[in-house]
Amino acid sequence: MSTHRTEKDSMGEVMVPETAYWGAQTQRAIDNFPVSGITFAVPFIQSLAMIKKACAGVHRDLGLLDPKIADAIEHVCEEIIEGQHYDQFPLDIFQTGSGTSTNMNMNEVVATRANEILSGSKKTSSPVHPNDHVNRGQSSNDVIPAAIHVSAALQTKETFLPALEALHKAIVDKQRSFRNVVKTGRTHLMDAMPLTLEQEMSGWASQVAHAKERIESALPGLLELAVGGTAVGTGVNSPEGFGGRVADKLSKLTGTHFREAANHFEAQSSQDAVASLSGQLKSYASVLIKICNDLRWMNSGPNSGLGEIRVPSLQPGSSIMPGKVNPVIPEAARMAAVQVIGNDAVISLSNAMGEFQLNVMLPVIAHNVLQSIRLLANVSRLLAEKTITGFEVDEQRIAELLERNPILATVLNPIIGYDKAAEVAKKAMREKKTIREVVVEMGYLTARQAEDILDPKKMTNPDAAKEGR
Repeated sequence: MSTHRTEKDSMGEVMVPETAYWGAQTQRAIDNFPVSGITFAVPFIQSLAMIKKACAGVHRDLGLLDPKIADAIEHVCEEIIEGQHYDQFPLDIFQTGSGTSTNMNMNEVVATRANEILSGSKKTSSPVHPNDHVNRGQSSNDVIPAAIHVSAALQTKETFLPALEALHKAIVDKQRSFRNVVKTGRTHLMDAMPLTLEQEMSGWASQVAHAKERIESALPGLLELAVGGTAVGTGVNSPEGFGGRVADKLSKLTGTHFREAANHFEAQSSQDAVASLSGQLKSYASVLIKICNDLRWMNSGPNSGLGEIRVPSLQPGSSIMPGKVNPVIPEAARMAAVQVIGNDAVISLSNAMGEFQLNVMLPVIAHNVLQSIRLLANVSRLLAEKTITGFEVDEQRIAELLERNPILATVLNPIIGYDKAAEVAKKAMREKKTIREVVVEMGYLTARQAEDILDPKKMTNPDAAKEGR
């Protein structure tokens, strides 16, 4: 038996694997673009199938498509949405910049599978034709931008924002138990005035909460879809009101309120909304790096570092040093965050390359934004589950470091003046004594005064201390 079959397109005959649902145009793209081995993410393929399903439904409703053909197209699209046939989408993301190859890949797969359902034969163009029926009223130039928006919006809502909420909750829940843990603050990586661990972690929680708000603010732009603009934004070959009708069907299908783009010329020549989302993803990536850096520094040691906390031991940390355990989750999260920052640079440059009526960097934009969403969602959950909820505090170590902190002399400024306070601090550092010991030795305070004034807990809430609380 032959392992291949012959398919035809406007350029001639092409040999296609017998098991493939794709046709000649997909095969040409397979042969033309062996670049990276990176294929489109599943959410993008599913979103493209959703659009094809919605388009078929609109054409059936308008009496422009045989109901049997429309039903078969919808059936196949539903199979793809549910996770079937993903092996039928092998195209590299580094391909024609409009994503035409992937649009035709979808058209051919849907048509061939629909024909198999209707006739029992794996035919690419009869009775369902990839262009005339599956791609009816569409162009790659409006469908691919729409699929980017749909997939990015759904992934942000369904995976990323819940992950942010989980991380925020983990931080807030954990910080409550550290209300009375007073530790050395640090600025410039140098000892500074004390604060509670709860206060320190509240900064992380606030950063995550604000990042979530900024990302949510970028979502409305993604809900506008280019579909209906066809080739250059004029809507040629699509029925009147097509874009709005497709958006309505997608809204019902996904539970997300999509709408037709207000201006199709903008929607097809730029990916501004995706660039905006990517910018907020980059901002959140920097938040993650900051939190992970704090965790790694506080966990450093166990003997020669800060050693204030112990993150959960998840795996051996060295192939040569027995007993070594590393903060692997914060490390993985930082790497993912750095990748996201790089992805944003790719998206920004790609968005700038929209010439006239079409941006021809669409596949790489789709890949990078969906990868950024996936990476940040995954590492946020891992950080919450495997580090934040499980780290332990070494209160004895924290107290020892705090007791030796020479910067506690800061509270002496209003009492003995800055110059004398500086003398106290320098003497304490030089002689490796506490501020409390030195200020009494130098005769500036009595032991009782020093005990009261140099209470680190009071320094974490000066207003309450003044009121005697």
